[in-house]
Amino acid sequence: MSDQKKATDSLVFPFLFVGILWLVKAIEILFSLDFSHLGIVPRTSYGLIGILTGPLIHANFVHLFSNSIPILILGIIVFNFYRTIAFEIFVWVYLISGVCVWVIGENSSHIGASGLIYGFASFIFFNGLFRREFKAILLAILVTIVYGSIIWGIFPGKPNISWQGHLFGAMAGGLCAYFYRNENN
Repeated sequence: MSDQKKATDSLVFPFLFVGILWLVKAIEILFSLDFSHLGIVPRTSYGLIGILTGPLIHANFVHLFSNSIPILILGIIVFNFYRTIAFEIFVWVYLISGVCVWVIGENSSHIGASGLIYGFASFIFFNGLFRREFKAILLAILVTIVYGSIIWGIFPGKPNISWQGHLFGAMAGGLCAYFYRNENN
């Protein structure tokens, strides 16, 4: 497979996923709906659906845009440089962070895809540490320079922001980096 084909293929899933996020918001606006009740509501049976739906829902366009750009950038990195395991990383981060928020999160509706951002950034960072390969280390440094300040988002402090989603996304990404450290790209 040519490098150009690989690069093009790495765009498909991140753009498709972000397109779904925008479609969900468009449906909310067009039909005057509010899907926030479909977020992760910890320790409730009706909140379990939020593990699957919560990351697709955003409070407003600022929230959606703030998540869209990093998901595209980090998603393209993951899908380009770790193509054989990228979809598995996506699924594990999505599910692990969602389940952990459902089990331990604060009692509110947790929405937004920022857990994926933290998961992708953490995966890329820790992958560089675990693999100790030039390319992986370079990507880890790049992500640290561009997104290193997100580390503060894993701590409580800002109201109406699910720091638990950030924390568990980052933990899931780190776990994936560890478990996939010997996989070929």
